Parts: sequence; C-alpha cells; structure tokens
Amino acid sequence: MLRSTEESVSFVPNSHSSRLFLPSTAKVGKTSLIMSLVSEEFPDVVPYRAEEITIPADVTPERVPTHIVDYSEAEQTDEQLFQEISKANVICIVYSVNNKKSIEKVTSHWIPLITENTDKDSRVPLILVGNKSDLVEHSSMETILPIMNQYSEIETCVECSAKNLKNISELFYYAQKAVLHPTGPLYCPEKKDMKPLCVKALTRIFKVSDLDNDGILNDNELNFFQRTCFNTPLEPQALEDVKNVVRKNLSDGVCDNGLTLKGFLFLHTLFIQRGRHETTWTVLRRFGYDDDLELNQDYLFPPLKVPPGCTTELNHNAYLFLQSVFDKHDKDRDCALSPEELGDLFDVFPYMPWGPDVNNTVCTNDQGWITYQGYLSQWTLTTYLDVQRCLEYLGYLGYSIVAEQESHAAGITVTRDKKIDLQKKQTQRSVFRCNVFGDIGSGKSGFLQAFLGSNLMRQKNIREEHRSYYAISTTYVYGQEKYLLLHEVFPDFDYLSDADLACDIVCLVYDVSNPYSFEYCAKVFKQYFMDSKTPCMMIAAKSDLPEIKQMYGCSPLEFCRRHKMPPPQSFTCNTAAGPNRDIYTKLTTMSSSAMDHLNKLFFFLCHARLRCMCTCNRCTFCLCQNFLNSELLQTVRAKLYAVKISVSLFTVLRIYLFGLLLFNRHVSQADLKSSTFWLRASVGATVFAVLGFAMYRVLLKPR
Repeated sequence: MLRSTEESVSFVPNSHSSRLFLPSTAKVGKTSLIMSLVSEEFPDVVPYRAEEITIPADVTPERVPTHIVDYSEAEQTDEQLFQEISKANVICIVYSVNNKKSIEKVTSHWIPLITENTDKDSRVPLILVGNKSDLVEHSSMETILPIMNQYSEIETCVECSAKNLKNISELFYYAQKAVLHPTGPLYCPEKKDMKPLCVKALTRIFKVSDLDNDGILNDNELNFFQRTCFNTPLEPQALEDVKNVVRKNLSDGVCDNGLTLKGFLFLHTLFIQRGRHETTWTVLRRFGYDDDLELNQDYLFPPLKVPPGCTTELNHNAYLFLQSVFDKHDKDRDCALSPEELGDLFDVFPYMPWGPDVNNTVCTNDQGWITYQGYLSQWTLTTYLDVQRCLEYLGYLGYSIVAEQESHAAGITVTRDKKIDLQKKQTQRSVFRCNVFGDIGSGKSGFLQAFLGSNLMRQKNIREEHRSYYAISTTYVYGQEKYLLLHEVFPDFDYLSDADLACDIVCLVYDVSNPYSFEYCAKVFKQYFMDSKTPCMMIAAKSDLPEIKQMYGCSPLEFCRRHKMPPPQSFTCNTAAGPNRDIYTKLTTMSSSAMDHLNKLFFFLCHARLRCMCTCNRCTFCLCQNFLNSELLQTVRAKLYAVKISVSLFTVLRIYLFGLLLFNRHVSQADLKSSTFWLRASVGATVFAVLGFAMYRVLLKPR
C-alpha cells in the first residue's frame, strides 16, 4: 500500500483478458506496430490489416491473455468498426508524429466516434500512440498534452517506432495496465479527487486493518497491511518517509505517529495522481473488490460442501476472530454492545445485518444490549441456519485476511452425518436443535424467552414485530459447553415441512390450565415422531396456575409412560427472578445422544448448583468447569475404561468429586480472608492427596 514495486504481484481474477483495438487513419503504421511486436522485427511486406492475434498469458507482464485487433478502412465496414469498439477493453488510437492531419483526426473524428459507441457510465480507456518517431527529431507531446487534459478517458500517450522497435513492448504493457488497473472507477479528473465508491471501499479496508479500532494505523498494523497486500514489510525508514509525506501535505493525516483515515485516503489519491493506480487496485483486489468496486462473489461466497445430514458450525479460529472483533468495538468494556458500538461494528457492512428481533433471540443485559455470550450465540445461529450468509458476513469483516486464511470457508466446520453419530453413540457437535411444538397459547414463546433469562414481566414488553421464533444460548453437558437452539414451530398441524421436523430433540409444550392443550401435542407426536429416533420431551407449561384435567384419552403422565418418554416437566416463566434453566440442560443432554456411565456421573456432578468464583461477568468456564474438563480427569476416565474398574471405585470417585464441588460451592470472597477457610482448605488438600495417591495405585497397579 505504501510503496509498490514493479515486482509486486497483483491479484487479477482469472476471468480477465485484454482486448486491444487499434483504429487509425491509413498509412500511420499501426499494422506495422502489431507485426513488429509479434515478430520482433520490422516487416518487409505489410498487409492492409493484420489478423487478430492472441498473446498467451504466460508471456505477458500481468499474466493475462491479450487479444490484439487491427482495423482497416479499406477492408472493413463502419458496422464492423462499431462492433469492435463496443467489444474493446482498451483502444489505442494511432497517429503519425510527422503527420499533423493524423493528430488532428484524433480529436475531430476518433474520440467523438468512440464516445458515441460506448456506454457513458463505463467509458473504455484510450491510449494515444505516436508512431514513426524515428522520422523526426522533435516530440509531439506539446501538441498531445492539451488533448490529454481535455479528455479524461485518455490514460497515457506513448511515442514509438515500429521500424526501430522503440517502445513497442511498453505500448502494449500500458494497454494491459489500462485494462487491469483502470483509472476511471477510482478517480475523477475534473474534481481531482477519488470517486465516492473508491473512498467507500478504501474506508472499509482501513477499518478492517485497524485491528484495535483506535482510528489509527500504527506501525504494526501498517506492516501487517503491507505484507497482506504486497507480501513484503516496509523498512522502518521507508515507513517514516511515507508518514513524513503525509504530514507535509495534510495536517491531520498522522496522529500519535500513526496513519489516520484521511492520511490513508490521501496516500491513495497521491498514487493515482502519479500514475501508480496499480497500487490502489492491488489493495482493492486483495480485499475482495472487483472492477466495479463491488465485493467479488467468489470472495464473499467461497465454495463449501455440506452433505445431507450434516450441520455447519464455527470452528475455534473463527470464534477467536469474532471475539477479537467484539473486544475492539466494546469500548466501555462492559461485555455488551450498545447500539452505537454495534453500529460501529457493522459499519464495514453494506447494510445492517441484525434487526431488532436479534435482541429477543440471544441473551441481552438489563439495558437490552447484546452481551458477549449473546453475540457469539447469534453468530452460531447464523452459521447453523444459513452458512452462506455467515460466509458473507465473515467476508465483510475480512476474516480470511485478518486471520490469514485462504478463504472464509476455513472458519467453518462441517459436522459428520447425524446417522453416524447415532451409530457410534457419540458426537463432536456443539450445536443442538430443539423444535418446540404446541398449540396456540400453550406457552411456547414464553419457553423460548425463558431460556434467555426473561421472566413473564419482561416478556410482556416485547413488541410483536420484534418477536423471534428462535432462541439460542449455551448450556453445559457433562462439563462441556454446548449451544442449544430452540425453534418455535408454527402450530399448523397439516403443513409441517421437513425443516419443521428436522431436529435433534422435540419439545412438546402444553398448558396445564387449558384442558384441550395436550391433545395437540399428542397428535403431533403420534403422526410425526412416534416411529422416529428423535428423542421427545413433554413440557407442562404455566405450572404456576392450577392444573386442570386434560380432555384426552389418558393423562400426560400415562401418555409419556406408554411411549417411553420422560415424565412431563413442570415449567413456568412467571417468576420474580430469571426462570430455572435446568430443563434446558436436560434437553441438550437428551439431544447429544447416549453417553457412557462415567459421563453420566460427570453430568450428575455438573448439576450441583455451583457458584463461579470469578468476578468477570463474561467468564465462560469457572474453576469447577475447568477442573471437570481438565486433562487429568480425562486421563482418569480413560484409565477407568481400560481397567474396567469396579463399582466401589466409582463410588469413591463420585464422593471425592462431589465433595470437592460442594466445598467450592460455599466459598465466597469473604471466606478467602478467613483463617477457618484456610484450615478447611488444608484438610481438603490432604484428602485430595490421599485419594489421589490411592487412585494412582489402583489405576497403575500391575494386573
């Protein structure tokens, strides 16, 4: 960006090719120019018109194929001339430096003719070619410069000689450059400034490159940017020279020894004005822009194959990137994004991707702002439901560039087929979908909102147009963090689609105070899920109200027994505090398929009510969860399998771990200052050592 060399390799889409058209009056030597380029010698016999010539990509400086098209007034019609003008990528108007009439005809005939036959919004670039420079001692540039100033579509002028082979290669190099790095989309000569679309694109590039979001590109960010675009860093002195140029010309172009947005835009304006617009094009194309300064579809939507039965999730690297994006925009460090901070985050998007319904889809704070956990949950939801849209969003944020990946698809994990998970009775998936069925008024919406911590009073403030049919947050299953996605299915029994039925677990909600509510759940289960392998759970909603006998052939409890379902789970969101979340953990556990005996033990331990000792409200794993996920306990579990340990040792392990968790449960910040606490801690440590040594002897004892 700051310094471009001829060796810098530009990103050029494979679809690019150059079509050079050479119109001119007779006897100015244009056909000789073409033949001299191809044969590298002046031809003895020159025809009226040379046949179309294609120069392969591997012998051109810009590595793109070049088609050279000649024109002859004697052999071709005006209609053919107009067709060639409309197909050309660049037009080289040839004149003879020793023929004033051919120079005059450039403005009196050729430029007006070309203007009439090209689109005004996408004018084809022009190059003036002065041939036969070997016949004169003076230059024609004094006559040509006023013409170049008058017509903005003229890229440059080259004086050459077909006979002496002077500047022949340069002529076609500039012609290619005019095609691949056109000035037109970038710069307005009349205003002597960059065009709005170019400014918009470079502004997004600046914000993506501003990794700490302080409005300044410091030396580290500038060097990262330079390596990204040109595969080479800048020397410290070269970096200072660039900043000095900006300081000299722009008072607010450098701040705190870093480049501001104004300074960044000024540099690119300077490059374009000095004829180095290939530098700006290299930057634009590296960040995904096409010739129309729109983000390329191949950049936004890289290929990603998702076989049937598989789902899509963000991988660890993508979550780290999204976390860094959150951190750099959470300026007040309150672990939530205010409307202003969220708007700043999405300023690099062409539109606002999240609507008001998102605030009722993920967790928010008391002010209704999306929390850190809610932010990651929404990204997880988008990836699961519409991975192409997620790829598009990652493209706007510049994931592949900042994370130094080949494409945004590198941030996506495609899970294996669910059928394989069921066969192996284990899964690596992190997102589980629960479709929620129930009749109108049964309490489905309340069930979804309760998952996000909203009680009934808070739910009453939700406007109908901001209502969401999805809710997603995290739960813990066997000590591991998982995402549970709840989807409220519209209660039209006769029009349930495949998407309505595709899920990991089914939740059937009925209103205990409505005698006709359970019937809908029973019908849905019998018609769609009775013979499927999808686990189902019955939810007895509004359990704070008096329970009324359901007008159905059997009670909900008896129905569940007959169909080998868990008994109906009582639930209410009419509480003073946030609703109980235990039921959601049970749902996630059921959907994550059958697990082994020791995992069930861990599940039991995880359900002891633990209070995190961390003071940070965005802590994902507390001390206890880290312990349960530790490599030590994973090793112990593997050893237990290997030696097929007896039930008695299971009991010892259960007592030991459960005691440790209960010990942690009652620890507070005040306890840390108490001598009694430290006495208890010493005793606990002793017990830990004794039990640990005993387990070690048992596990490693030769058999």
